[in-house]
Amino acid sequence: MSTHDPSGSQPEGGGQPSFDKQSPQPGGGTPEDRPSDPNPPPAPPPVDGPSDGASGTPSDGPGAYGGTYGGPPGGSPYGQNPYDQPPPGYGTPGYGTPGAGPVPGMPPIGSWPRRILARLIDYLLVQAVAVIVVAPFADFGNRSGEVGAFWLGCGIYLLYEGLMLGRDGQTLGKKAMHVRVAMLIDGNKPTQGAAWTRAAVYILPAVICCAAFWWIIDGMFGVFDKPYRQCIHDKAAKTVVVTTD
Repeated sequence: MSTHDPSGSQPEGGGQPSFDKQSPQPGGGTPEDRPSDPNPPPAPPPVDGPSDGASGTPSDGPGAYGGTYGGPPGGSPYGQNPYDQPPPGYGTPGYGTPGAGPVPGMPPIGSWPRRILARLIDYLLVQAVAVIVVAPFADFGNRSGEVGAFWLGCGIYLLYEGLMLGRDGQTLGKKAMHVRVAMLIDGNKPTQGAAWTRAAVYILPAVICCAAFWWIIDGMFGVFDKPYRQCIHDKAAKTVVVTTD
């Protein structure tokens, strides 16, 4: 005879199942007790784009700082880094070499044959004018006539060269030989001060003491001057002789 009382408490392990308890998880334990997944999902790719190599970083990508849009990597936004360029007058190909212009864009240095022939042409022209002017007043049969012609010729040459160089940097002899005088700093025609300084340093020492010996010294100085072949009168005026071809 059964002794079960339906109105009494449910016996342990019997009766209706409890809805307050969660069903057991696979592998045992509750969600809190669930072990971590040994194979986690892969991480999302970096937002800055793929790297260039296996060991690269996002900064190696095309969008990294230091790159340029439409220019070479790591370059200037204007296509060339201005700090990579040498300052004017330094490191330029041909600068300071014989036959090359002193500054970029200037014609090459004038050659000695042209310069010497230009001087000779100018000297003969000026002396011819001096002789014509002095001839009616001087006796070329004695020394006084020759000295007078020389002094007058030097005075005419000083005016002739100062005026001609101050106008366009060329005398008639230089025009014939395709050379001109230019300012060393920028290649422009000589200033008035430079033109007259050049003419005075070329003429006055010869008149005062040394005559033609001064011109030999002046010319030889230019032969050994490097790299611009400047004679003493060029050094004084800060000029240089270049070609016009």
